[in-house]
Amino acid sequence: MRNILIIGAGRSASSLIQYLLQHSDTENLHLTIGDLSLALAQRKTNGHKNATAIALDIFEAQQRKTEIEKADIVISMLPAHLHIEVAKDCIVYKKHMVTASYVSEAMLALDAAAKQNNLVLMNEIGLDPGIDHMSAMKVIDEIREKGGKMILFESFCGGLVAPESDNNLWNYKFTWAPRNVVLAGQGGAAKFIQEGTYKYIPYHKVFRRTEFLEVEGYGRFEGYANRDSLKYRSVYGLDDVLTLYRGTIRRVGYSKAWNMFVQLGMTDDSYTIDNSETISYREFTNLFLPYHPTDSVEIKLRLNLGIDQDDIMWDKLVELDIFNAHKIVGLINASPAQILEKILTDSWTLQEHEKDMIVMYHKFGYEINGVQKQIDSKMVCIGEDQTYTAMAKTVGLPVAIATLQILNGNIKTPGVQLPIRKEVYLPILKELETYGIHFKETEKPYVGYNPDRVRQ
Repeated sequence: MRNILIIGAGRSASSLIQYLLQHSDTENLHLTIGDLSLALAQRKTNGHKNATAIALDIFEAQQRKTEIEKADIVISMLPAHLHIEVAKDCIVYKKHMVTASYVSEAMLALDAAAKQNNLVLMNEIGLDPGIDHMSAMKVIDEIREKGGKMILFESFCGGLVAPESDNNLWNYKFTWAPRNVVLAGQGGAAKFIQEGTYKYIPYHKVFRRTEFLEVEGYGRFEGYANRDSLKYRSVYGLDDVLTLYRGTIRRVGYSKAWNMFVQLGMTDDSYTIDNSETISYREFTNLFLPYHPTDSVEIKLRLNLGIDQDDIMWDKLVELDIFNAHKIVGLINASPAQILEKILTDSWTLQEHEKDMIVMYHKFGYEINGVQKQIDSKMVCIGEDQTYTAMAKTVGLPVAIATLQILNGNIKTPGVQLPIRKEVYLPILKELETYGIHFKETEKPYVGYNPDRVRQ
């Protein structure tokens, strides 16, 4: 039996584990699933004969090393900053490794050692990053192979609630780490290139500089800028491209409403609130409003934000119960962002039988034989339920497929790498199509700059 060690059995591991167990007999696999919570790991094995659940604390160095040494390949589904110790052990014990996380500088520093030991350390092989890389490089490579020159690349992705489970005014529920949603856009200005000009959007403007996207059968969406759209310019070979922009997808109206929290200061994570464990949601809201001897919290907030009582923005705030004087925060030494996350989790948690949705949208502008053209590539994936979500599917399946491809010697280029080579993306994208994760590509005349778009 070939032993696959999976470290971390959280939400994103559901579809990953299911896939590998379904292939365990034909591929001669045994899964060792390690998590801090033995009960969680046991739930994910579901009593399968080819799986063993263990309690695993990666900070227990000897246990970590022992389990890695026994494995043929290691999948790390840990938080990104915890991968590095696992990766170092993989180098020592000569084991391949797969993660869905962004490549860190510390991980990149292991590239030479990985190559020297003929090891594949595959990173960024989830959804975003992951499927975005593979689907983009497939089209970019095809354009280049027929003699085209890239002039525009825009890429958008979003985890949303599926239409049949969309039952709140925000048209949104958490399908991934809530903290990342609350802190989205922070840490510096959004940076991109448009028509050959560098553009910067400061955090307090990000959610008001959006653009509209149409996806057939699913309606209209909006996109706001990711922090650094230029990170993959050289990776994709797009150093000379005139427009390069990466963004996050939401339903129309979300960004304008979210901007209320940004303007109030509720998304700040840089300080803690005194006595945060004892204050109510209403008291928390009032912390960010000016004092007035007679005006209510509701009146002060409407005046502060410049919204009327019959505005849909007001209805969205009321729906979140932020004026409730009886609900207590209950978090010790919490930042505003942490408290906001707690409040939102009350309303935005995906229920057991509800479904989520992933939407990805690429735009490729290129010139060939003096003619400018555009390809739009769109993907929509709907989840099954609260456990087997579209997010778990689109993150976990590429990780699982890549793991088997490496084990079987089909992916063999050694080193710390991303899934941008044909040996990686072609077989994985082809197999993902059998699971309903497929892109619809349409070609049309190049649109180029459109002054009617909000983003400028």
